[in-house]
Amino acid sequence: MHTVTVFPLGNADCCRLDLAGGQKILVDYANTRNADDPSDRRVDLEKELRADLKAAKRDSFDVVAFTHLDTDHFCGSSEFFELRHAAKYQGKDRIKITEMWVPAAAIYEDRSDLAEEGRVIQAEARHRLKQGEGIRVFSRPAKLEAWLNAQGLTLQSRMHLITDAGQLVPGFSRSEQGVEFFVHSPFASRQDDGTFVDRNTCSLVMQAVFEVLGRETKVILAADTTHDVWTEIVRITKFHKRPERLEWDVFKLPHHCSYLSLGPEKGKEKTQPVDAVRWIMEEQDQLGATLVSTSDPIPTEDTDLPPHRQAAKYYRDNRGARGGTFVVTMEHPKVSAPEPLVITIDHRKATIRKRATAASVAVTSVVAPRAGAGRRRS
Repeated sequence: MHTVTVFPLGNADCCRLDLAGGQKILVDYANTRNADDPSDRRVDLEKELRADLKAAKRDSFDVVAFTHLDTDHFCGSSEFFELRHAAKYQGKDRIKITEMWVPAAAIYEDRSDLAEEGRVIQAEARHRLKQGEGIRVFSRPAKLEAWLNAQGLTLQSRMHLITDAGQLVPGFSRSEQGVEFFVHSPFASRQDDGTFVDRNTCSLVMQAVFEVLGRETKVILAADTTHDVWTEIVRITKFHKRPERLEWDVFKLPHHCSYLSLGPEKGKEKTQPVDAVRWIMEEQDQLGATLVSTSDPIPTEDTDLPPHRQAAKYYRDNRGARGGTFVVTMEHPKVSAPEPLVITIDHRKATIRKRATAASVAVTSVVAPRAGAGRRRS
């Protein structure tokens, strides 16, 4: 059995994939909780992860992916992880990273608004790429080649560390680890269009396909992707006649339930998605599929920043009409006491695990079709 754990961190991201074979993969790390505020309901991410590693008798993650260099995806990382590029980030009880995954933009970007801690993560990624080990970079735009050349390196000398959109990530397969990772974004053409690096449009987007006893479960890890990037992803996917690469049982929604991941207009009561996003949401979902919003509770009033109530209205209506589930991390299982969302993946596909209480043993709630059910709702 595999598990996917999504942590309640407010408008921030961290998702842990625990594979049946024992491998641990972390997608983003944002320890946003204010330890000095007893009313802060966000989880203590460092405590949660350390407890899990201790139980597994480990001090490392096999993979840590930073989908892009916005603070809500790396906050606290320089205090938690052991980083190879400088002695000040080593020793003591820091958690090791066997392989770091980053989009190409995390290597070459030089934006003035990159937070100091973001520069630390960037320095680590650059160090590993220059050393030629412990790193996987996604996409190979001309800007990446130019950066490598400036370091006295060639693109060819680092090709074994680079994976493009439309490819599977090396080192993982359904037959060996029980999961494969298909890369949807970033694409080189978008990154080489102009000089400004838009981190959201250059972020790492993947489909994880788990297989247990011949049964597939598909998880979309969407970073902070915008509707225009989804339109391009859908166009490319359809051109290559690979619609199965956008099927999903679990969808980690992009950008904390922002309307911009659906369409260009927020809408008065409900955001209307562009055609490409509507196709993903309403034709590519599998029976009983689950949407996960890594965000604060959905507001009842209009807000400038996400989560947007109009986007949530679309997602809720969508899941209600199609027999699925819409989960907000800071509302699960209740707003007053959010807990990590744990989804188990086995021959029954995806199941939301309910934590045991003093009055009961742990139970589960199946959110995807049981064995023998049809593949997709018509």
